[in-house]
Amino acid sequence: MDFHPILWLYSLIQWVLDKLLSPTPPPPKARLGRPRIAVIGAGLTGVSSASHCVGHGFDVTIFEAGDERSLGGIWSKVNNTSGLQIHSIMYRFHPSVKWVAGYPDRQQIVSQITQLWKKYGLQERTKFNTPVKSTRQDQYGRWIINDNPSLGSFDGVLAAVGTCGEPKMPHMPNQEHFKGEIFHSSKLDGKTAAGKKVLIIGGGASAVEALEFVVHTDANATTVLARSDKWIIPRNAFVDGLLALNIFGQETIFSWIPEALLKRFFYRDLEDLAPTSEGLFTETPMVNSDIFHQIRNHKAKWLRGDIVRFTEQGILFRHRAKGVPKGGPGREIEVQGDMVIMATGYQRPSLSFLPNEVFQEPYQPPRWYLQVFPPEHMRYVITCQMSQSSILITSSVCCNNCTYVNAIGTVGNYHIGIYTRLLLMFLVDPLARPQEYWMKRWIDMTSFLKVHAPTGAFDFFTYSELLYWFVFCIAINPFRWKWALFVFLGIGSALPRDIVHREDQIRNGLGMKRKQHE
Repeated sequence: MDFHPILWLYSLIQWVLDKLLSPTPPPPKARLGRPRIAVIGAGLTGVSSASHCVGHGFDVTIFEAGDERSLGGIWSKVNNTSGLQIHSIMYRFHPSVKWVAGYPDRQQIVSQITQLWKKYGLQERTKFNTPVKSTRQDQYGRWIINDNPSLGSFDGVLAAVGTCGEPKMPHMPNQEHFKGEIFHSSKLDGKTAAGKKVLIIGGGASAVEALEFVVHTDANATTVLARSDKWIIPRNAFVDGLLALNIFGQETIFSWIPEALLKRFFYRDLEDLAPTSEGLFTETPMVNSDIFHQIRNHKAKWLRGDIVRFTEQGILFRHRAKGVPKGGPGREIEVQGDMVIMATGYQRPSLSFLPNEVFQEPYQPPRWYLQVFPPEHMRYVITCQMSQSSILITSSVCCNNCTYVNAIGTVGNYHIGIYTRLLLMFLVDPLARPQEYWMKRWIDMTSFLKVHAPTGAFDFFTYSELLYWFVFCIAINPFRWKWALFVFLGIGSALPRDIVHREDQIRNGLGMKRKQHE
């Protein structure tokens, strides 16, 4: 085998990160302590979050609607030709992950998720074929799943249902008269486009999935039919990382610089495909370096417009000029094809199993604290002075990776662990726990700072903005400082927990109630 110094260095870095930052897996059949967390979803985020919990000594139960074949979430459902569009260095969803390639395919990703699930003994803590329909709190403030106490009682709920559920397969006019084949972009395993003219309906991330299939199966020609222009950025870790450094998380007076550079050095002769009315920092861009190569080699076309109806030989398409909005005027043409791939995305999974109060305006998702903590479930621990006992009515809810809308960055990186450890900190330490009032003021402040954003304040963000949120959360409250290493790196949970115990003793000795502080 040839020696590749860059891959060797990458492997060494991953080995070091694993040794330094991976929590120790619990021994088999270990009885873990509280707080106990109900993790909803056994996808990448759910497995990663659960492994962080048990690695730090906290008990979990994972509830997954599907069977064991659903382990891995959306990655268990996509095509084998699908792969990671961003570099794997930006997809380290757990410190122990070890990638052997810069852009791993679907099978490698599912394999890493499965290995993580087994390494942390989550097999015995996962309930498959158990869809979560409801969550409620009992008289002691514990969470009950599906109104069934036999499933356990929990101190916190971590929703990890993601943003991609079942495939969207809209019916279009005259679709039944088309003489060719029609497939969703996620249902292409076992199919071939060899020698065929392929029509791809849609221009988002699902179109990338379809393009990967087309390239792998050697189609004769490909035409992408997109309703609007989307920013396309190169499959390059350096470029993608630079774009994620926009800490403001919105369009700024300097946004024209990366946009101009992309047009000059990436789009080049295909600048007409770049959006004119939408800025780069308004919507999740496509990450693909192959589409322009296919267009320049006359193997693919990108058409902007609206679908009128299917025909027997293809699709009647209203081709719009650059700058003309969706539904606007254009020239109708018939685009012929043998196969149509519906790159129409996925339905967003529902969060309706959460209590109704978390959806009350104006603080409904994604307008939550740090985008994932609903303010309505951060309340007090009440001490009953008559009986000298405490009733916990503060049970935290964290919706990890399932409330975002658009972003530049990654959904599968270190923030999964940071969000999980913030949840644990809030549950363990009453002085670090935020009050509902201050959570809402943070939401209002962020909305004010992004008042001029073309999107809503929480409808688009960058990874550097997300990291700023984390730093602000810890820095604003001195009682959280002792947790900083634990929250950011997963190091040293024993020390802050010991300090919390001593703080409890001091307060109890002074006859003080346990309260929250921001």
